[in-house]
Amino acid sequence: MTVKPLFDKVVVKLTEKEETTKSGFILPSASQEKSQTAVVVAVGPGGLVDGNQVEMQVKVGDKVLFAKYSGSEFKINGEEFTILRQSDILAIVE
Repeated sequence: MTVKPLFDKVVVKLTEKEETTKSGFILPSASQEKSQTAVVVAVGPGGLVDGNQVEMQVKVGDKVLFAKYSGSEFKINGEEFTILRQSDILAIVE
């Protein structure tokens, strides 16, 4: 199954955060914060959104940093993804 986002939506897959601290302590997953970096999996076509023309700035494969409480999480075939507006993406990480 594939996901094709509409308008200015972007589908991302969160990158895994390190599970150990610098001093070597292993953190349980419950105590870790949600990652704010992800890899773009699918990009909508852009177009007219809320009366404004939106041109997509990200592409599939880009590593991005996004706002902490943005997007909606969902699962497909056991994998977790997040869908968010392009405006919730803060930067492309190089």
